Amino acid sequence: MPSGPVAVIDIGSNSIKVLIAARDETGRLSALKLRTIDARISAGLGQAAPRLSEDGMVRGLDAIRALLADAAEFSPARIVLVATSAVRDAANGLEFRERVHAATGHTVRLLSGDEEANLIGRGLTCDPALADLRDFYVFDLGGGSLECLAFRDRRIVQATSLQLGCVRLMEKFVPDPQQPATAALVTDIARHVRDTFARSGFAFSLPAGTTAIGTGGTLTTVRTILAAKAGRTLDETDPLITVVQLAEMLAWLGPMPLSARRQVAGLPPARADVFPTALGTMLALAGIGGVSTFRNSLYNLRWGLAAEAMDR
Repeated sequence: MPSGPVAVIDIGSNSIKVLIAARDETGRLSALKLRTIDARISAGLGQAAPRLSEDGMVRGLDAIRALLADAAEFSPARIVLVATSAVRDAANGLEFRERVHAATGHTVRLLSGDEEANLIGRGLTCDPALADLRDFYVFDLGGGSLECLAFRDRRIVQATSLQLGCVRLMEKFVPDPQQPATAALVTDIARHVRDTFARSGFAFSLPAGTTAIGTGGTLTTVRTILAAKAGRTLDETDPLITVVQLAEMLAWLGPMPLSARRQVAGLPPARADVFPTALGTMLALAGIGGVSTFRNSLYNLRWGLAAEAMDR
């Protein structure tokens, strides 16, 4: 088991993130540093034969170098780099991983969809706010994929990765991200989400006493926007986000052109193009399972990887 902190860099489709974590005196994982860089390496993921663009790979390498510099300040006992859907699905994903290794000396571990889903589940169990939950669903919406898990008695009984990431769907359904998101567009996305779930075999219906947990950038951004409107910080916002709030936010932001969305307080400009698609995806997901409220957790893939690294 590492005697010092561990650093995890998650190379996602939309953003690249670092977590430097250590165990506190109670044995619980705690964050020494968190940082996210919106690099969008996944541009082109919605194509029939996805490839990472040269610009996307350069942005990714720059972000990884910056986050490794952050990690170096803590002298971690172990540094873990992982890649998910964008690199997994791209025809030139191996080239990108080789370029990262050549530039940094670090090997990028490529996670399968099942590994990603299960590690997200492990990360959720690190959240002290969820310690009393026994039966719950977890949904992590990323740029390239949607990870879906079902827990019973705090054990994963279903886990699947679906190609429903918000960048992937935006590229598939949105002809011009500069323009407002139309009602027809939201309907098309919802239909695609429902059809994909129907084919997946993932059983999702929220019985009494079961909670739906949402992780990933979409719900965190919703909370950040709500916090900005109320003059609060993210930590001061309620982690419970209702479907009504999601629908109201889509009704407010969807009709805006991209230029106006980029001015909204709390909405990162780099996410403004994809945000209506992400909201539409979460609303479609809620409709499938009869969800009225999502509980947002900030404990996700990075935390699962940190726990794994600590145990090795």
